[in-house]
Amino acid sequence: MTELLTTAGVDASRGHRQVLHGVDLTLRSGEITALIGPNGAGKSTLLLVLAGLIRHSAGDIDRRGRVAASLQTPALAGRSVRANIRLALRWWKCPRSEWDERTGTALHAIKADQLADRHASTLSGGEARRVHLARALALRPDILLLDEPFAGLDPSTRADLLYDAESALHSEERATLIVVHDRAEAWALADRVAIMLEGRVVQHGSPAEVFEHPATAAVASFVGFTGTLRAADGVRMYRPADVHVVGNGGLPGVVRRAVPVEEGVRLELDMADGTLVAVVPHPAPPVGQQVAIEVADGILVRDEGA
Repeated sequence: MTELLTTAGVDASRGHRQVLHGVDLTLRSGEITALIGPNGAGKSTLLLVLAGLIRHSAGDIDRRGRVAASLQTPALAGRSVRANIRLALRWWKCPRSEWDERTGTALHAIKADQLADRHASTLSGGEARRVHLARALALRPDILLLDEPFAGLDPSTRADLLYDAESALHSEERATLIVVHDRAEAWALADRVAIMLEGRVVQHGSPAEVFEHPATAAVASFVGFTGTLRAADGVRMYRPADVHVVGNGGLPGVVRRAVPVEEGVRLELDMADGTLVAVVPHPAPPVGQQVAIEVADGILVRDEGA
């Protein structure tokens, strides 16, 4: 694998507010990196900086090859799908002799062949997203930057596009960065995951490394470790799947809150040494009832507040 884009200590601001703080990131050929974090963490700003659309105020960026960025809004021109992709190829200064082949290959890759002659105004949200991706793929950049390509879609449409994009986006020659909305998208697509919190890339590794072994309490909380117990060896954090309400014999806890969810009822539990979250089937114990809790080992994390 070749390092196609690297950053070292990159800062950037939007208006008078500093958004990025000392960002270090490496994108390699043959890899898809998912950039994930809460709203306002600086993900879109970082993508714009990597694309050269916003200037950085400190640090270094090394790009080896051509960069294409596909932003959140499809913004298709009022003409056919084929013509929209040809416009992008013309702007990219691709030889006219390659336009038809590149257009057809890109549409086929994202399962959108049948849309080629459709007018952009007739496309559904999911179809427009497919064309938006095809337009970026047709450029064949060395570095491809995608900002939330599945945003705004209903669950079924999103799942279909995610499935098709998984194969379309992989390339041994290209480095790809995708800003994604949730962990399921990162698991489905990415070879590597970068977690961004408060303008910093705070952990970077394989999906299993990042999601199963978060490095800090802040990362653990973001990736779903919502329960915390103080223990002799430090602070241990738990996902709802690690917490089980049992008939008797476990740790004593009291139901503080019960919220119906798709899987059953989400319980927030007051424990002697912290709080836990569990999901239980109906009927759930009521608020205020004492219950017995068993937990898996959880993870030991560094507590930034300690």
